[in-house]
Amino acid sequence: MSIGIKRIYEKAEAGDGTRILVDRLWPRGLSREAARVDYWAKDLSPSGELRKWYGHDPAKWEAFQDKYFAELDGNPEAVKFLSHKLYCGHVTFLYSSTERMLNNAQALKLYFERQLAASESAGR
Repeated sequence: MSIGIKRIYEKAEAGDGTRILVDRLWPRGLSREAARVDYWAKDLSPSGELRKWYGHDPAKWEAFQDKYFAELDGNPEAVKFLSHKLYCGHVTFLYSSTERMLNNAQALKLYFERQLAASESAGR
């Protein structure tokens, strides 16, 4: 499993692998052709209520992750579907926020990395 993270407004590159938009809303001012998105995982993005509550407030980052992970745990079919895509080669999670480090793409990557670590330790 190899996950990259990139702002969707950055140029698409061959090394991106499968490009997965992880935002609930389509990025402003960007056509679908220019975005070159392979899959839009809007069902795995934070709920509207959670996005509004978080508001990219760094003081809420840890709590945001906990709440977001709980939402993901409540959507096992969508998580399983995306898990399969992750094991088919390199993927890049795309996001539109100007916040580069404390955004849902970073949190989603951490969620899947933790899932992988848990499944590997359970398999030992």
